[in-house]
Amino acid sequence: MDSTGPIVLAGALVGFAVGLTGMGGGALMTPIMVMVFGVNPTAAIGSDLAASVFMKPFGALVHQRAGTVRWDIVRLLLPTAVPAAFGGVFLLRALGDGDDLQQRVKYVVGTALLLAVAGMLARLWLDRRRAVGGAGSEDAEDAEVRVRPVATLLIGTSVGSGSLIIVMLMLAHPRLQANHLVGTDLVQAIPMVAAAALGHLLVGDADLGLAATLLIGAVPGVLLGSVVSSRVAGGAVRWALVVLLTGSGLSMLKAPSAVIVLGCLGAALLGVTVGVRDRRTARLRAAAGTADRTAREDVAGRTDPLASAPGTRRPR
Repeated sequence: MDSTGPIVLAGALVGFAVGLTGMGGGALMTPIMVMVFGVNPTAAIGSDLAASVFMKPFGALVHQRAGTVRWDIVRLLLPTAVPAAFGGVFLLRALGDGDDLQQRVKYVVGTALLLAVAGMLARLWLDRRRAVGGAGSEDAEDAEVRVRPVATLLIGTSVGSGSLIIVMLMLAHPRLQANHLVGTDLVQAIPMVAAAALGHLLVGDADLGLAATLLIGAVPGVLLGSVVSSRVAGGAVRWALVVLLTGSGLSMLKAPSAVIVLGCLGAALLGVTVGVRDRRTARLRAAAGTADRTAREDVAGRTDPLASAPGTRRPR
């Protein structure tokens, strides 16, 4: 049966996820290629990287135009991330080949993705505590955030290419807005993914025909996702990341389909519940602030005869 149509559709869905969250290659496309289309894991990784070389620049351009790229972070990531991405390919090959290696790769990736979910949930919980404590808005936080040079350089060295890089950026710069994280990750991923893709091409792991088929759907998908990501609230983007990582991690660990579906639904339901509760809290605070202002104005009017007397003006 011709699988071109389903692969194009998968590329479109993954492209949208990449544009929306900055992730979707290792976190989503590799599991889809392996679990749905039966592609060898290393070949799936190489083909996805080859497609990402041409896909990610479209999303990066949208975020650059929207002003959601932190170039200071990008400049610190690239000196270590590009060599690590290229060298990681040969390290993987040095570990051997065969079914056992492929299974170990799946388990390592799946575990890493679920650890990323735990880290993101901890970050979301800390954000909620900060909001309860009266911290400023996301825009104010983003304007004040300072780059941590050493931590950013180490992220590139230790992670190389992979879905964990955006999570580690969140941990290193916890006050940075989610859409700025996505835009920054998409830009820094271009040379990093190109280095990793070159490594896979040299060892013969990339299927260029598969990559070209993926791009038919991935390019329009990433453009649409990037437009949405640059305009929606950061909280929505973070919860989309949680759902995406949960499903991908469980699938790589060979969890039953029912467990994967329930895990994704549970993460989505938790996100909706938290979002509704946060909006309700924001409305109550706004109402309380309005009532407090009104009360202060009434008190000022009663204590200042010139302010309450009709037809009179306060002297200047």
